[in-house]
Amino acid sequence: MCDAYIAGESSEAKWTMRTTFPEYVVALATIVGSVLFSIFGGVGITCLPLGLIFSFLRRPKAIITRAHYIKEATELGKRAKEVKEAAAALQREERSGSKGRKWRKNVKAVEKELLFLEEDVKALEEMYPQGEKAEASWALTVLGYLGRLILGIFGFIVSVAWVAHIVLYMLINPPVSPFLNEVFIKLDSVWGLLGTVAFAFFCFYLLLAVIAGAMVLGLRLVFITIHPMKWGGTLMNSFLFNVGLILLCSISVIQFCSTAFAVYAQATAAQEIFGHTLESLRGIKYLYKYNVFQIVFIVLAGLTLIYYLAFGWKKRKPRGRLQLTS
Repeated sequence: MCDAYIAGESSEAKWTMRTTFPEYVVALATIVGSVLFSIFGGVGITCLPLGLIFSFLRRPKAIITRAHYIKEATELGKRAKEVKEAAAALQREERSGSKGRKWRKNVKAVEKELLFLEEDVKALEEMYPQGEKAEASWALTVLGYLGRLILGIFGFIVSVAWVAHIVLYMLINPPVSPFLNEVFIKLDSVWGLLGTVAFAFFCFYLLLAVIAGAMVLGLRLVFITIHPMKWGGTLMNSFLFNVGLILLCSISVIQFCSTAFAVYAQATAAQEIFGHTLESLRGIKYLYKYNVFQIVFIVLAGLTLIYYLAFGWKKRKPRGRLQLTS
């Protein structure tokens, strides 16, 4: 008789087997992507919906007078001239070959000032619409901010659902509840693809959170370059950066979702690769065994929530004179 049939329930056997080279490459890429995902995604899962909600709270309440518009436009013109002069000075330093740490810090300061200047110009145009369709433009502005509020509330519900699912299903052992897994299964019982669509939406929402988190941290940390995404105004380097960030984090999102939705995604190829093989590799498995990335994700989401509740509702103070490090 085979020993497997007479072995006790408490007996446990371990064996070592070689993994394929593609699987190991995917594992290494997942580690790099998971670091970025846990940082940017943790920040973005909170700032993505709250940024939309607080932009509604800071919206322009009424159209300003022409005198006020001329005053604000004059100040913006002065700031634009300062940014232009600072950029020209940095170009001269670059041609002379003096590209050091201070130069990179000044470049980041100019990029940040330029981004704020563009936002202030757009805000001024919203507060004082001009042309024959000024009233229609103001109506569209009001509707746009209402749309941000609705999307922000909806996104906040999704973010809360994600955080609750991570805590209830992934961090607590044994899991308190399958939570979203049960939701997807019930949606599939209503219509065959409804659960799959919901599953895909929750995965895609994590990628949006990564982009939002990278944008927020890029404005506040010196060593992260700002790469904003704007409709009809995205630079090629910013577009390529965000595409690369999405591609790098997409593998981590797949791994994250295959673990988070293990009940719904059981017996799938993704579950086999990311749920079993990846979590059994030497040296790497401990990062997943002790939920390192999930803990970092939740901690950063909580810290970002505290920051937004303390400072997010305040309007940005008027920018002073642009000062470069000499």
